[in-house]
Amino acid sequence: MVLTTIQGLPLGNISFTTFQLNGFYSLGEWRRFLFIPYFLMILLCAIANSILIFLIISQRALHSPMFVLIGVMAVLDLLMPMFVVPNMLLSFLFDWNQISLWGCLMQIFWIQFVGTFQSTLLLWMALDRFFAICRPLSYHKHMQIANFLKFVIAPVIRNLLINITLVSLAGKLHFCMKNEIDHCFCEHMGLVQLACQDTTVNNILGLSGPFLITTADFIFIAVSYAIIFTSVLKSGKSSLKAINTCITHIIVLTFSLVLVLTAFVSYRTRNNFSPNIRIFFSTMYVLFPSCFNPIIYGVRTKEIRLQFFKLFNRVKVFSQ
Repeated sequence: MVLTTIQGLPLGNISFTTFQLNGFYSLGEWRRFLFIPYFLMILLCAIANSILIFLIISQRALHSPMFVLIGVMAVLDLLMPMFVVPNMLLSFLFDWNQISLWGCLMQIFWIQFVGTFQSTLLLWMALDRFFAICRPLSYHKHMQIANFLKFVIAPVIRNLLINITLVSLAGKLHFCMKNEIDHCFCEHMGLVQLACQDTTVNNILGLSGPFLITTADFIFIAVSYAIIFTSVLKSGKSSLKAINTCITHIIVLTFSLVLVLTAFVSYRTRNNFSPNIRIFFSTMYVLFPSCFNPIIYGVRTKEIRLQFFKLFNRVKVFSQ
């Protein structure tokens, strides 16, 4: 352990400012082989999201509000793993596993802020579908930037305030027990459980955050889709495409929600999860949506699929 305090101070005044990330260390030499699957996943994430972003920016046919929202999702999916995976890969290969308290807090903030923004973005996409299907005559009016910002500002402020409060309270804790975090990156509870003082407020806020943001967004999405499904059933087969889009959103959000809540609850309850299983779930809620969102939206969305093949054919002709 590295003590970063002045000698002679009472034990209660010692507080670590440098931490070691020891995720998957129980695997021993096999830990290095984890570089391969995680590298392939971030490579898939970078390529798939970059193609999707390029398509939406370059193809005028994809400049409608729905595809702009998918493009924003791709940007977030591209950013999310960058806060975590590069450091993980270096740790797997070279055992570079130290991080400062400031760096740890910044990592916690950006992971959770971008993660909650992804959840809220799915809520906005559900609103887009709601206006398109249930209020088609006023769709363009509601989706104008000035009007749509009314639905954007409140959730963003909510996410920002909760995450700033979460990180600020964690930064005020006194870390005198040990400086080893049994994780591959800084997660809120992984840091908080090292504190040598009462952390009840941190635990409550850390658990309520996902419920106030992710679960609340999921409930609003479920309600909007219930209304959409009712409208579609009344209108007949002509709106089956809308059901397909909504089901895609529900699948993505359900998988993400299960991974997030499993990882968060496993820290706070008695369970049979080994540390490696808990770490795996935590890395998956960072990587899984980022890897598979562009594939799901690209393959299942006809307009994006057509524009991709058009671009591919142009490149093929140009290269000949």
